[in-house]
Amino acid sequence: MLKTINRPLDLEWLEDFEAVAHWRNFSKAATARHVAQPVLSRHIKALEEWVGVPLLDRTSHPVSLTPAGSAFLPYATQTLEQLVLGRDSARASAEKATKKLLLAATHVLSITFFPQWLQELESKLHIDSVQMISDSYQACQTLMLERKVQCLLCHGHALQQSQLQAPDFVYAVMGMDVLLPVAKPLSNGASPAFDTLPLLAYGKESSFGKIMQGVLPEVFQENRLVTHFTSHHAVLLKTMALDGRGVAWLPKSLVLDELANKRLVLVGDAAWQIPIEIRLYRHTDALSETAEAVWQSVS
Repeated sequence: MLKTINRPLDLEWLEDFEAVAHWRNFSKAATARHVAQPVLSRHIKALEEWVGVPLLDRTSHPVSLTPAGSAFLPYATQTLEQLVLGRDSARASAEKATKKLLLAATHVLSITFFPQWLQELESKLHIDSVQMISDSYQACQTLMLERKVQCLLCHGHALQQSQLQAPDFVYAVMGMDVLLPVAKPLSNGASPAFDTLPLLAYGKESSFGKIMQGVLPEVFQENRLVTHFTSHHAVLLKTMALDGRGVAWLPKSLVLDELANKRLVLVGDAAWQIPIEIRLYRHTDALSETAEAVWQSVS
């Protein structure tokens, strides 16, 4: 572990020392450094005080390095070179980061919506890399609140409570989806009677669970449907519905193929269907160049 030195060190002192070591003359070194000679002399004196020993022999002509100065010079030169390399590396990293998109998406949209949307984005924008985190709605909100991602792709509804509120967050509507009550068809291909099916429910903290509680509270009444299974994941509820275990409200985007090939059928009438939005949330503070370009393309 490096020993802490409380006295500050100015990089100009190192650069001035390196110039004197090269020119062996204070006047020429000051001219090369574009500073007045008294200023350069003060810098060298301050550096010697920082090191704790004289670095230059001012009695000789031309000026020469003391043994301590000769020992110190390679370290001063290396330090300056390493700092320049570090600066260039930092700038390159920052430039690369402006081309990187950090995105969170809820499980369903990461499967159904995101791949095609990314193709469309890449056809219009230069995106070096994408880091996408697929998780629950609550976890994705936390990532946004902690500024760990730039944008959030999720479903939304007017009756759904969100932590991503103005003035810190805004959203654009990317498209529409709908929560459909679906179940495995009867052996003759018909839809089962709505009230005869157990409910495959979302957890109360899930995005779809909150929407359903706000829009269709009667579904959860004791004399309506009996909850048979609960999960935060729509994909798991879809698997349970395909297995004939009950009715689940699933995004249409997730069950298009199953509805087309009759592996799942609609249950009930249109009154039980819930239109929902596909939203892209962002912070209102400045984002990276790529994230801002993505936002402009959808807003």
